[in-house]
Amino acid sequence: MAPCKIVTLGWIQGHPSKWKTYVANRVAEIQRLIPEAHWGHLPGRSNPADCASRGLLPGEMVDHQLWWSGPPFLRNVTPERPISPPAECLAEQRVLASTTMTTTAIEEHSLLKRYSTLHKLLRVTAWCLRWMPRIRHKRPTSVTDPTRRDCPFLSAFEMDEAEKVWIRWVQAAHYKREIKLISSNSTIPKNSILISLHPFIDEEGILRVGGRIRHSPLSLDRKHPIILPAKSEFSRLLVESHHRASLHGGTQLTLGMVRQRFWIPHGRSLVKQCIHRCVTCVRWRAASSDQLMADLPRSRVNPARPFQIAGVDYAGPIYVRTSPGRGHKTAKAFLAIFVCLVIKAVHLDVASSYSAEAFIATFRRFVSRRGVCSELYSDCGTNFVGADAELRRLFAASSKEGRSIAEEMANNRVMWRFNPPAAPHFGGLWKAAVKSTKHHLRRVIGDHMLTYEEMVTLLSQIEACLNSRPLSALTDDPEDLSALTPGHLLIGAPLTALPEPSLGEVPAARLSRWELIQQMRDHFWARWSQEYLQGLIIRPKWRKATTQYSPGQLCLLTHENTPPSRWPLARITKVHPGDDGLVRVVTVRTATSELKRPIAKLVLLPIGSGNAHDTS
Repeated sequence: MAPCKIVTLGWIQGHPSKWKTYVANRVAEIQRLIPEAHWGHLPGRSNPADCASRGLLPGEMVDHQLWWSGPPFLRNVTPERPISPPAECLAEQRVLASTTMTTTAIEEHSLLKRYSTLHKLLRVTAWCLRWMPRIRHKRPTSVTDPTRRDCPFLSAFEMDEAEKVWIRWVQAAHYKREIKLISSNSTIPKNSILISLHPFIDEEGILRVGGRIRHSPLSLDRKHPIILPAKSEFSRLLVESHHRASLHGGTQLTLGMVRQRFWIPHGRSLVKQCIHRCVTCVRWRAASSDQLMADLPRSRVNPARPFQIAGVDYAGPIYVRTSPGRGHKTAKAFLAIFVCLVIKAVHLDVASSYSAEAFIATFRRFVSRRGVCSELYSDCGTNFVGADAELRRLFAASSKEGRSIAEEMANNRVMWRFNPPAAPHFGGLWKAAVKSTKHHLRRVIGDHMLTYEEMVTLLSQIEACLNSRPLSALTDDPEDLSALTPGHLLIGAPLTALPEPSLGEVPAARLSRWELIQQMRDHFWARWSQEYLQGLIIRPKWRKATTQYSPGQLCLLTHENTPPSRWPLARITKVHPGDDGLVRVVTVRTATSELKRPIAKLVLLPIGSGNAHDTS
């Protein structure tokens, strides 16, 4: 096959990836339909198709040899292929247009970055302006100079002059081209940001908005506000000053106060940035931090004996009667709530006090009824270690009571693990059990006061109700009448039972009564894996990961009982990432101490670790 265009031949003989999309698609289609064809070039003078496309006169067509007989090389005894050009051809070159854009970086004055408030900047500038004539050996007097330069304090006139100095400097740095064109009575270009403002220069050399309200009765500053650039440190200091003057008002109020004298192109964005960086406003916004919900620990997803891995929490106080008759006395007690981390079973008991002896007695009763647990989890703040000075004294390693608790845990081979301080959401499992227990307790006893025996009996009944709750959502199938509950898994094995082989594959007819119970227990654990464990895959909240915590960041420590204005300022000194590499606990240093806190108790400040003047 021989096309008449060398360009077409080069397209067909080349790979489609060399050409543009339109040509590449058609070359690929040709090569797919005729994969083994031999292609060559047919010159135009030997191409009979040109006779029809270019046209022939009737007299010429009668004896036109090319039209009736074809190309000359086909009439030879041995047909020859048409001569083809070399197969090597250059890939299609794509013309790229390059554009060069030159931008001029405007360097801010060092004084603008040195001071954090406009008032401080203007005072320093005013003092410099007062002492400049003295350096030049020109000592003014109060009669010839209205600024009274010999006064020990600055006047309003001097502060205004200092402000005008900075306004002229900033305008000259950012609007140099516009000022030059306006001074020469030329028109500013259409691509200038000031084209819609119709600016002019007043008698003091300050660039102002021309506008359309020249005949209004407003003052000069309101009719023709001073133009300031948005990307300037002076404009930022000016907006922050008006934000404080408006008593930390919102965007609309702050922008309205600024526009009484100044016009900043894209000023709303600048005002929003300044309000976002305001430390006082950040305190009252109090946006605490969240982290991606962590993976469940091994103790939650691996089968284990009920209460082998448990969590404990206190609730209360509650008041019990010392005797059922008249003239009784009341005593304060606390609810001790143990929760199995594997099957969510609940064990309820009454602790007579917050003392170490009362807790040891409660723990011994728990171990005697539920078996020894290998790991015990609890909060590290509100109920055990840091709630008040008494608990800190009881659980301190140097105290006698603390040693007795540690010895009791060691004798029973119990590993006690504490959550981070002030992090109740780390123990959500037993916090939910506390809420459920209080739900039943309030509705049953109301305002009545029970004796110790009555309270223990009622807690046993509440415990039975809580352990009868389904572990997973119920189905709509009317044939499915059995819901898996913690109660199914609390029986069927002694508290000190050894691991036993699975009997799930043995027919029921061959099983003894004891083996049948073991098969039922295995069936419950299989349902636990299929129904309950699968329901823990989804993260109900905290679905977004964040990596913005690093040593050196400034933050506020929130507290529920104090207003945001009283929250202490702290700096992150160390981060404690979890197994997934995400930070959920950090160590912070305040003015008085160093603490370990969860990120939920922190409010990060929009201040870099290197901005020393922002922390003042």
